[in-house]
Amino acid sequence: MTDAVGREPQYELFADDFADHAGDSFHNAWYDRPACLRLLGDVAGKAVLDAACGPGFYAEELVRRGATVNGCDQSARMVELARARVPGADFRVHDLAEPLRWLADDSMDLVLFALAVEYLDDRVAALREFRRVLRPGGALVLSRMHPTGDWLRHGGSYFADRVVEEVWSRGWRVRYWLSPLERTCEELHEAGFLIERLREPRPEPAAAELDRERYERLQREPTGFLAIRAIPDRRGG
Repeated sequence: MTDAVGREPQYELFADDFADHAGDSFHNAWYDRPACLRLLGDVAGKAVLDAACGPGFYAEELVRRGATVNGCDQSARMVELARARVPGADFRVHDLAEPLRWLADDSMDLVLFALAVEYLDDRVAALREFRRVLRPGGALVLSRMHPTGDWLRHGGSYFADRVVEEVWSRGWRVRYWLSPLERTCEELHEAGFLIERLREPRPEPAAAELDRERYERLQREPTGFLAIRAIPDRRGG
């Protein structure tokens, strides 16, 4: 296994399949999206960057709630799907390994970065860009796979940062970083953020109708996702 994920847009290979799946899937529609949207709070009249926007499901809801949305994704096909789904938002193809050159300093009220941080090799650089574009009083909402669940599934040292590769249930092959929670917190600190809230969400009650066994397991085990709301640390200027 390599010590880097690399910059290949992995989801490009299964973008349409992902879009068909994620619209009403257990983990996306009834678990991560509700948790992130709660942490974002009232978005009416606010400028939101949807980083790693995928096919536009988060952006669609944000626009419906009154936000002005800029979105980006490394996958060109994902951006096509997002544009078709949310014509009222502005999407572009962008690799988060590169600076957000089209966004000015202090231009966004909120940044959403859902289930994508583990695909970046230089996470601190991307997080610093998010801090740069956030206005005073703004916030970053980030979700990631729960590190305890990753460790239980893959074994080895919980504290060892490493890249793994696996094939998910629909045949999607992905590479991503396994990192302890401490690492994510430290990376936010290095990028100039203070953690305001950390949530270990449970699925929405309606998810029980989709998969009762999975729903009940996630009510008692930290094997799914976690979500963080972080604010720019402006102490000292």
